[in-house]
Amino acid sequence: MEEKKEVYFNLLGSFSYIPQDIFGSFEGEGVAVSKKAGKKTLSVLQYLIVNYARHISSEELIDIFWAEHKSCDPANALRNMLYKIRSLLKELFPKHDYILQTLPGCYAWDAEICIKLDTEEFEHACLKARERSGKDSMEFLRQAVFLYKGDFLSGNDDEWARALRQYYKTLYLDACKALLPLLEEEEQWMELINLCGQAYQIDFSIEEFTACQMRAYIALGQPEQAVERYEAFKGRMLTEFGIPPTEQIEQIRALVSGLSMGNGGDEQEIFKMVCEGSGSKQAFFCSFGVFRSIVALERRHLARSGSRSTLVIVSLGRSRVPTTDVRRLERILQDGLRIGDPVARLTAGSYILMLTGTDTQGAQSVINRIDCTFHKVYRHSNARLSFRTSILSPDKEEVKM
Repeated sequence: MEEKKEVYFNLLGSFSYIPQDIFGSFEGEGVAVSKKAGKKTLSVLQYLIVNYARHISSEELIDIFWAEHKSCDPANALRNMLYKIRSLLKELFPKHDYILQTLPGCYAWDAEICIKLDTEEFEHACLKARERSGKDSMEFLRQAVFLYKGDFLSGNDDEWARALRQYYKTLYLDACKALLPLLEEEEQWMELINLCGQAYQIDFSIEEFTACQMRAYIALGQPEQAVERYEAFKGRMLTEFGIPPTEQIEQIRALVSGLSMGNGGDEQEIFKMVCEGSGSKQAFFCSFGVFRSIVALERRHLARSGSRSTLVIVSLGRSRVPTTDVRRLERILQDGLRIGDPVARLTAGSYILMLTGTDTQGAQSVINRIDCTFHKVYRHSNARLSFRTSILSPDKEEVKM
């Protein structure tokens, strides 16, 4: 039985195809598909490629690509578009005739053609990695990271492409996060630095990549490089979101400062570094991990003292200006809470805080003050603050002791 003919498309990064060599193998980075065909022609072709496994009706294509121009004879426009696409495919694959076929009311790829996509290989590697744990997943994670050459169809701004772009981006970032601790365990510092650099280009706001990259530079004895990564990350976070790095990044930065003193510095310098910044007159903003540690210590304290403390989650409503109102809420929390009250960010516009020594009634007074202050200072904001409280229970193990 004659084997099916194969065509291979790259959709991650630039849109390209990989020609077969004389032995029928696919090699090389791929040949970019000419942009002279036009953005819409390429988008329709890409949509047909992504959905190669099924028949696609004329109505579906018209609804996606001519929804706003149905009065301009979209059926004829579609026929003309398919003529262009077939001409383009003939240029790409001169040995394959009638690669895209017209069936009653729909279009389909030639059943004798086997279409291969880098997105499918990428997704398969990600799923295989999830089925394994620890070092058994490393091979598939590395394969997934290697296959991700860039965002899905990066030049296509159509809505159908944007949704898939986010899906593949999430898979890629999850694969990077899963690979980081494995590389750290094996001390593969250069591979880790390169991985973090690539992931940073996809989503710089995920501090995990900057933190791991800084630790890798420290491990390689290059604290200056770690400081550069810190400064670049801090500057971009402040520019884009108006938010400084979290406690995790600051702790690594402090470690770099200690190392730069020479063999960790003497005891007095270490004491000085630990106590720096303790004179703040605002609430204590920290990472969620640090917040949990503070809460654990407070629960021990409550077991001994018998006093009360309250946890509060404050969130912005949906009718808000994302970046602007987030900054406003942070300012109110910084200035409106007591000195040292710990606050951690949960999501964009959502925070958890601990009111030490405060019962439900006292917490409600703080909530009323925060809500009143926010709407008094930012009276033109449409944001609506919501609050949820929970009394902090003492650590039972501490009580037994």
